[in-house]
Amino acid sequence: MSKSIRFSLIRPLSMVPALAFAVSLGVPLLAAGAAHADFRVCNGTQNLVGVAIGYRAQEGWTTEGWWQVPASTCATLIEGELQSRYYYLYAEDAARGGRWTGDVNMCVAENEFKIVGVEDCFARGHQRMGFKEYDTGRQGSWMVQLSDAPSTQEGQN
Repeated sequence: MSKSIRFSLIRPLSMVPALAFAVSLGVPLLAAGAAHADFRVCNGTQNLVGVAIGYRAQEGWTTEGWWQVPASTCATLIEGELQSRYYYLYAEDAARGGRWTGDVNMCVAENEFKIVGVEDCFARGHQRMGFKEYDTGRQGSWMVQLSDAPSTQEGQN
C-alpha cells in the first residue's frame, strides 16, 4: 500500500498564532534574543527526510541539498532575511521512499551539492526532479511543514 505524501504550508513565522502560544508556554522554538529570519523546513513524519532547495541567486538559478531532517525536527535551509520571493523545495522520505514534489524541474545530485543552473541536468551529470514552488510574498521568514497525508487532501496556502 503506497502512502502519498504532501507539503503542508505554514505561513510566515510572524503570522503563526500557534508560535505565540508555544512561546508563552516556554517551548524553545527560537533562541533568545532578536527574532530569526530564515527559511525553515519541519519534518512532521516519523522518518528521516532529505531536503533540497532551489532559488534565484546572483549567479543564476541555484539548487542545494541535502539537509537531513530527522523525524519531528526542523532545519534551517537559508539563514537570515530571505532575498527572493520564490523558493522551491524537493524532499524524499529516506525510509519509505516517498517524495514531496512539484512541477518546477531543477537539478539535484546524489550526494551533498550546490548546482548553478537548471538546464541540461542529465548532460551535466545530475538528476532532474520536480520542485514545489513557494511564493513567500517577500516575507523575511518562511516555514514549510512536511507531513504524511492522503493524496486527496490539499495543504493550506
